[in-house]
Amino acid sequence: MILLTGAAGFIGSNLLARLNEAGVTDVVICDALGTGEKWRNLRRHEFTDFVPIDALRDWLRNAPPVEAVIHLGANSDTTAADGDEVMEHNFAASLMLWRHCTAAGVPLIYASSAATYGNGDAGFLDRDTPEFLAGLQPLNLYGWSKHVFDRRVAREVEAGRPTPPRWYGLKFFNVYGPNEYHKHGMTSAALNITEAVLRGEPARLFASDRPGIEDGGQSRDFVHVDDLCDVMLWLLRGNAASGLYNIGSGGARSFADMARAVFAALNRPPRIEYFPMPEKLRGRYQYWTEADISKLRGAGYNAPMTSLEEGVARYVTGFLVKEDRYR
Repeated sequence: MILLTGAAGFIGSNLLARLNEAGVTDVVICDALGTGEKWRNLRRHEFTDFVPIDALRDWLRNAPPVEAVIHLGANSDTTAADGDEVMEHNFAASLMLWRHCTAAGVPLIYASSAATYGNGDAGFLDRDTPEFLAGLQPLNLYGWSKHVFDRRVAREVEAGRPTPPRWYGLKFFNVYGPNEYHKHGMTSAALNITEAVLRGEPARLFASDRPGIEDGGQSRDFVHVDDLCDVMLWLLRGNAASGLYNIGSGGARSFADMARAVFAALNRPPRIEYFPMPEKLRGRYQYWTEADISKLRGAGYNAPMTSLEEGVARYVTGFLVKEDRYR
């Protein structure tokens, strides 16, 4: 049996689909469905039991033997302002599962975030020593909540205290793919651009406010959700060394590249308009992120990452142009 938190979310529902495809249906899922359309992410997938978030602590006290815990549940809103709520979901729940997995001798995979790197001035290396982590400065409450848990884990390891038999904190970069529709203002550029183009509008991107960088040249490490799932399934099966791992494509691409990939997937000529960077973002907007995935490669993960063009085409033609866009 596998415990999967955040199972109705974007990444969690894709991982549940992939587990089912691999013949794994003995999965206990934990999430908050609310009153929106999030439940649709689960429609096609099999699971053994559903545990509401508020009931997870009690469920763990009497839990049957669990093979692994995959903790993807979080408040992932980078604009969230309620510190108590964010810390309850992103730090306290993670610590509870860390302690449970340690006591039960169960492997733990948990979602950290590339947001822990802040503006990127310290680079994007997935080192996990307390000294290195202390130098990172996340820019928002969400990134900080993930960061303080990474730092807590690092101190536990350095002090030689008990840990889960295998543990992996995964720093996801800019993820896109099906089942992200409930995220509203936090949806990917791939989805936002596609929906604009399908409405007959041009893709609208930020103009550059930096010399030497063209309009739309701001770049991100865009990674297809299937690549994240591939890595997590590989970690479940294998014996990679415990630690923090970046999960990205390993190559930064511009928002203009993303827009052109969407137009190509829709077989339409590119129409891109640029508008001035908002005043509140000038001097603060991140112009480049790129996952250093050498640690993951060194651990033995050799599968290729999906190219931007292939991933966008798969997302657009396989889901976004369909009447039912859910996986």
